[in-house]
Amino acid sequence: MKGDGIPDFHVASEVGTLRRVLLHRPDLSLQRLTPSNRHRFLFDEVLWVRRAREDHDAFADVLEERGAEVLHLSDLLAETLDDPEARTWVLDERVSEAQFGTFHGDLRKALGGMPSESLAEHLIGGLTFGELSFRPTGLWAAAAEETDFVLPPLPNHLFTRDPSAWIYGGVMISAMAHPARWRETVHLKAIYRFHPRFRSADFHVWLDGEAHEPLPSTIEGGDVLVVGNGTVLVGLSERTDGHAVDLLARRLFEKNAARRVIAVRLPRVRAYMHLDTVMTMVDRDAFCVFPEVVDRMRAWSLRPRVDDDGRIDLEVTEEKGLFDALADALDVDRVRVLTTGGDQYQAEREQWDDGNNLLTLAPGVVVAYDRNVDTNARLQRAGIEVITIPGSELGRGRGGARCMSCPIARDAV
Repeated sequence: MKGDGIPDFHVASEVGTLRRVLLHRPDLSLQRLTPSNRHRFLFDEVLWVRRAREDHDAFADVLEERGAEVLHLSDLLAETLDDPEARTWVLDERVSEAQFGTFHGDLRKALGGMPSESLAEHLIGGLTFGELSFRPTGLWAAAAEETDFVLPPLPNHLFTRDPSAWIYGGVMISAMAHPARWRETVHLKAIYRFHPRFRSADFHVWLDGEAHEPLPSTIEGGDVLVVGNGTVLVGLSERTDGHAVDLLARRLFEKNAARRVIAVRLPRVRAYMHLDTVMTMVDRDAFCVFPEVVDRMRAWSLRPRVDDDGRIDLEVTEEKGLFDALADALDVDRVRVLTTGGDQYQAEREQWDDGNNLLTLAPGVVVAYDRNVDTNARLQRAGIEVITIPGSELGRGRGGARCMSCPIARDAV
């Protein structure tokens, strides 16, 4: 715990004052995104990286000016790799004979000899055959071009919300849905296990996706909203399904970290890939939503139930309506529902441009892309303070301020 009295790692709400947050600055991985490989890496467009970096720096500046401590993933990973035990663990996870065949030993040696900053850069940004410090053997290497990837880049690390999510007194290491993102979790696990700032901290790991205990399905942080008052809201999306939500709920209930999980079903389409693309919390009693989707979502509440053997089981009840369930969970008469701005056409455009993907810095204070003018104006009319950041380049990545941030310390409300 720091001198400000706030635990280093505890997220008790979506809207309490943001104290500490994890970001990832646009880097080499995005420079290696091209029109021919963008779909493989789950991107719709290619970003102008220099401008995206400037926009991201403006985002980080806003958070720091509002009192949040900003931690950068690449820095934490490099510092983690200074620890020989951590470096060995990461290379065990990232470089195996099954993956790299006859030259995995040489590759392991080459990576292991890199300075920590360079190794972190290539683990995230990728490594090409032309960048190898040795001549690999085998057919794969013989047939490869110099620009082919030995280690594929991880451009989605920009969206730090997804591979891990802090929920009350612990962290969920996600089970990512797409192979392009699987290796992101290796880096988060390493940081949370070995980095000096995390290694001695007291927190739970709700889900970790370890090989000895694989998750039966997938779950990602963009589908998880810590609405507070002992409640977590989770989206059943194209990237999160019910098996993982059941497991998460049981783990939270076993440690008395939460008393209710509300699950909502989204259409399984890319435009609504996570719950936070159509719905985020902006005040103690208010949500910004895309009504075209949210008004049709079914909702269920999961509560703990003790079975005949004394173990925690789940009681699942379908709710009459999502917002009635949220009002009950938050102990308010009703929740305010603020919708995407503009007419039908503009609302759809602004949802696509992450108009509903807002990061709340304190009750009634949010960060939004400047391009979503109608939604931002509607929020302001409702008494919400909207701090805008440039979205012309960052927005091409299909993720807004919430997607690009992983809160690790936030107040309750």
